[in-house]
Amino acid sequence: MRGFGASQRGTMAADSIVLLSLVEEFVSGLQDSKAKDAATCVKDGQFTILELVEALGLSLTSSQPHTRARAVQLLSEVLHDCYGGLTEREVEVLIAFYENRLKDHYVITPAVLQGLRALTKCTVLPPGSAVSMLRSLFQDVHVQSLMLGERACVYNMLINLMATREAELKGLGADFVFGFVQSMDGERDPRNLLLAFQIARTIVLRGYDLGKFTEELFEVTSCYFPIDFSPPPNDPHGITREELVQMLRDVLTGTARFAEFLLPLIIEKLDSDVQSAKLDSLQTLIAGVSKYEHKDVAEYLEGLWASLRREVFQTASEKIEAAGLAALTALTSCLSRSVLNSDSEDSLSTFLQLVLTDCRHHLCEPDLKLVWPSAKLLQAACSASNRASHVVADAVMPALIEQYNGTAQCSQRRTLLEVVQQFVQSVKTCENEESAFSAFRPPLCSMVFSALTETNASLQITATSVLTSLAQQNDLLLDSDVELAVDHLTRLLLTKEDERVSLAVVECAGALAELSSAAFVTNLIPRLKEELFSKPTDQNDSSEASEKHSHHAVRQRCLSALAAVSTQPGVVQESAPVLLEVLGSAHTGGFVFSVEEVVAACGSLRRIAERVQDTEETGRCFHDIIIPRLLSLALQAALQGEGSTGRRSPLLQELVLAAMVPVISTSCFRLQPTLAEQTATRLVSLFLDGDVSFLPDNSFPSNLQLLKKQQEDSWSQSQMVCLLLGCVCSLPRTVEVPRLDELMTQLEEMSCTCSHLLSYTSAAKCFAGLANKRAPGESLDCLIQRTTKRVCSELDCASSPVRTQAFTLLIWVAKALLLRYHPLYSTLTDKLFSLLDDADLGPAAADAFWLLMSDSPDILNRGCHADIRIMYRQRFFSENSAKLVQGFNAAPQEKKPNYLKALSNIVNKLPKQVQLTELPALLSLLLEALSCPDHGVQLSTLSCLQPVLIEPPPALIQQLEALVGRLLGLTSSAVMSVRIASLRCIHSISCFPAHEVLPFRARVLRALSRPLDDHKRLVRREAVRARAEWFLLGSPGGS
Repeated sequence: MRGFGASQRGTMAADSIVLLSLVEEFVSGLQDSKAKDAATCVKDGQFTILELVEALGLSLTSSQPHTRARAVQLLSEVLHDCYGGLTEREVEVLIAFYENRLKDHYVITPAVLQGLRALTKCTVLPPGSAVSMLRSLFQDVHVQSLMLGERACVYNMLINLMATREAELKGLGADFVFGFVQSMDGERDPRNLLLAFQIARTIVLRGYDLGKFTEELFEVTSCYFPIDFSPPPNDPHGITREELVQMLRDVLTGTARFAEFLLPLIIEKLDSDVQSAKLDSLQTLIAGVSKYEHKDVAEYLEGLWASLRREVFQTASEKIEAAGLAALTALTSCLSRSVLNSDSEDSLSTFLQLVLTDCRHHLCEPDLKLVWPSAKLLQAACSASNRASHVVADAVMPALIEQYNGTAQCSQRRTLLEVVQQFVQSVKTCENEESAFSAFRPPLCSMVFSALTETNASLQITATSVLTSLAQQNDLLLDSDVELAVDHLTRLLLTKEDERVSLAVVECAGALAELSSAAFVTNLIPRLKEELFSKPTDQNDSSEASEKHSHHAVRQRCLSALAAVSTQPGVVQESAPVLLEVLGSAHTGGFVFSVEEVVAACGSLRRIAERVQDTEETGRCFHDIIIPRLLSLALQAALQGEGSTGRRSPLLQELVLAAMVPVISTSCFRLQPTLAEQTATRLVSLFLDGDVSFLPDNSFPSNLQLLKKQQEDSWSQSQMVCLLLGCVCSLPRTVEVPRLDELMTQLEEMSCTCSHLLSYTSAAKCFAGLANKRAPGESLDCLIQRTTKRVCSELDCASSPVRTQAFTLLIWVAKALLLRYHPLYSTLTDKLFSLLDDADLGPAAADAFWLLMSDSPDILNRGCHADIRIMYRQRFFSENSAKLVQGFNAAPQEKKPNYLKALSNIVNKLPKQVQLTELPALLSLLLEALSCPDHGVQLSTLSCLQPVLIEPPPALIQQLEALVGRLLGLTSSAVMSVRIASLRCIHSISCFPAHEVLPFRARVLRALSRPLDDHKRLVRREAVRARAEWFLLGSPGGS
């Protein structure tokens, strides 16, 4: 035991020696690193904080202030690292010590403040210690005489204590606010202002007692309003003007007690000539009045209105005008919240009377010079509340209606209609509230309908816009109004040739159909059907062509209108059969429809599928009627082939089939899972077994084999595979495609043996779409390996008649696997890389990389529920860029363009940040690509370089000589797009660091003189822009 005690005393003695040594080296030796060592010893338990204080005893009582300051600094820095392990008793002792030190020499104060700041973070602060610290701080320290860091230390102390000891600080009452005001008064540094504003915001938002110091707190913060701060370039602190503005705005608008001081200040600042000050003032007003009550602003209404009116009437800034109108809306909304008592003044009515007095008479002036600013102000007030909208509408609408009826000029009528429309749109009513314009419904409808009967196109377009706005309000259009509107719209649709009018009419019809579909079912759709199936009137030869063109335009408008109004299931059940009848008539020849009209009918069906409400009724309509009818018509056309009259059905044309595919894919995409599964089953049975039992007009032969190899001239049946593609490849992955193995085998066979381009391409895409979504496992791997073996076998045989078909399948399957990160994708892409050296397929292989890296519009995209992993492009590039470079280096000279084009196609689709990272390694190849004679390679490389030139990496600047030389050479290219792209790149280079590009200035200006005389206007325009920047290079105010 004696030995143990002696050992313990020895350890303690050693620790004491270490402690005294650390103190001596820090205080006298000025070795700042010893503070970290002391903190480590405290954390390890070698000695305590209080033992450190004892060891500092001689230094703390030294007659030299700087010695005492070093001693306190050591203690404070140790506390900064060790405050979490202090006991309540230790904290109490240290607080008493530091409070006493605040009365010491001023050189000690910074270190004392650091220690107090560390103590404010302690979770074991004794009760009352927060108040004690702050009283000592406010009494003994003049904060604004301190350096920047010490002032920040004080602010952080306050922030810490307000976060953890709010109740104690509130117990100080207004004394805390007074102490803070004294501490902040005169602060100028933006970093400290952010902290001070944070404290002030907490004071006003957390309900601290402001007492008699409300005005003082406002004054000490509002002296910075509006913020005028521009951070220095490359500011390491990251302080922005927006941060300061928002923080100060939160303070000034945080309490209604500031209203009597803030509102006069805003009125004063709105007289400023500085645009940013005006904008800040208006935005602060918006934030303030959203929290005020009507009594807070009543005294300042006239001044605020005068300032807002001036900003809208006189400003040249759209931002300030918008902010002024928003402020008027917010102010009116504030007044609308007032509760009327028998003895209280109606502040809203008083204010609106001011607005109406100054604005209403401008709406009735004959020349309508000030109609728009006045209307905007009135609309801003009108949009604030239901009460405000009734007051404004009752005062303004009679004058507008009278003014409209009293003028015959179309321009003035159009202006008045636009004003009315803005008023209608500004009102937002709840479901159970009556619209402010309900009382004016008859004259409003009369105005609109009279405008629709005018011959002026602009007036008619405006009238349709007003009609749309009326339809979007509650109870502003009765069923009788809608019926009359439909009659007018139908007349305009069928008789007005102006394309702008027809577009406006179609848009308006779509809005009205959502309000009341009955009028469209009974009136519009039958009339459009009649027009679609009418024949042009007999004309003499001179006008026959014009009549055909006019009839074609009417049909196009009718087809667009049918799609626009078909948003409700009941309307779709009437409109879809009309569109299907158009396709049927085009097929049978009962009525002559052009290919463009047939394509437009398919486009209308697609838009219906996109926009119609997603209900079971709609799904049934597409499942039972539309999709079977489309398939039936396409199959009839395919089987008919050449008719007895030699006429070929337009439904055989690729344009029409390509238009049918989106109809089916969009429909299947939106079908409910059960119906989607049934539709997939039907189509698979049709294409595998020839099952036509679900098709209408079922007069088809029973031995159909649509996926089997056909006669050479039977492409009309094989190309129908594109419709299968539209269905099975758009289904969600949760919907199981039946007989998948058999289907994919047949698709592979067709894609490798069929000679018809659309047929084998569609089969390959369909195969790829199914492979992408197929569940992972051995069956998928075996299928891919079998397909890969077959494709590679055909591609390796130079004399194979189906190399192109195999190549097409290779591309699409590679893309399908790449998107989902399937491990076998690399086998296919490696084969694609090897084909870059192929004499026949090399250029096509280079182009294929564009398809691999880009989004496909019809398949293998997220809209088709494809399995797409994030950053697949970056992964492909990182895994294969080295192969591409090695292949380029090993390739013969005549094959190098293929590698260059493949590279630019890949890099082009990478995100910009990846391009910047990878550019140094590939720069030599890209520069080589600019010298390639292939214009496609040049254009692809230029489009890849252009975004990178905006923020050039150092590697690019080092290659400026080669880059500028090649770009200047391309300005004389025979291809216009190459000339334009090269000029844009040269333009971007002018923004490089001036000392880097100035040596090229004279050379570039000489070279750009030639494209200035280019025979193409677009080239001349780019040359002028580029030359102007290079001409100003190095001059004052230039780049």
